Amino acid sequence: MIAADMAAVRSPQGARGLIDTPSIRKLLDPAPLVRSERNWTAWFGPVISLALLAAIFLQIGAFDFATLLGLVPRTPLFWMLFGITYSLTPVFDWMIFHRLWSIPASGLGPLFRKRLSNELLLGYLGDVYFYAWARSNVRMAGSPFGAVKDSALLSGIMGNVVTLAMLGLTFPLLSSLRLTIDSRTLGASLAILLALSILPMMLARRLFSIPPAQRRMVAAVHFARILINVLLYAWLWHLMLPDVALSWWVMLSTVRLVLSRLPLVPNKDVLFAGAATFLVGREGQIGEVMAVLASLLLATHLAVGLLLGASGIIRKRRSQ
Repeated sequence: MIAADMAAVRSPQGARGLIDTPSIRKLLDPAPLVRSERNWTAWFGPVISLALLAAIFLQIGAFDFATLLGLVPRTPLFWMLFGITYSLTPVFDWMIFHRLWSIPASGLGPLFRKRLSNELLLGYLGDVYFYAWARSNVRMAGSPFGAVKDSALLSGIMGNVVTLAMLGLTFPLLSSLRLTIDSRTLGASLAILLALSILPMMLARRLFSIPPAQRRMVAAVHFARILINVLLYAWLWHLMLPDVALSWWVMLSTVRLVLSRLPLVPNKDVLFAGAATFLVGREGQIGEVMAVLASLLLATHLAVGLLLGASGIIRKRRSQ
């Protein structure tokens, strides 16, 4: 902490004014990461492409695509819905940044790389990649860091808000499931979710960079994406086990969202499997459906990552 910040703390209003000090403002919305003549964004994209290819080749050899394709439904509706579900996050991100920066449809490629980098390599590495891409390819006033940061924050906040709302709707059901969630653990998890939802709103003027109207737009898009994702997963499960009513799958998809976002609850997969068996029955079939869909998602990650990684390397070589 610099001397100016220490002086602010000692002043009568220091505790409230500390977050408005220059060093804190720089932390929340820093200047471009590199100011030297070497443009790091020129090589960061190819590095991500190579890293994606390396991660894919490490996993693709042990993957049994033939067995997987024999387990999934062959109806066109299933594959159409799966494609929509898989593309949901990049497409909704594109809607956000198209409104903010007017990025063209070609921006979907970097947004797919963003998702793959976050899921196959390291969490939020994809956001750094997209920031680098935006600095090199999008004309805008100032640094794109603020908008990328704000979108990531608002995505997490909306996820917490939806989770808390869904928890209120499903709490009687979760109580009857007897999922062996310790009451103290559940209470601490809820307290963390509330804090992570309320504090950013209280500090909105200091924490966020984009104007309030744009923040509302970004939050609304993320909110819609999360709800649509819940419904699409329920529909996919219903197509794989059509004898179970769609309404039960919607309830189960809601429980999945709630359990996945409770920060201190251990063994979430085991708890979800127990909830699925209680709600739907057919313990063996439920486990198979979940395993098949998870494997299909990973297989799609590998296929899309291979395509995007190779195309990124080829495009870089052509531009040299």
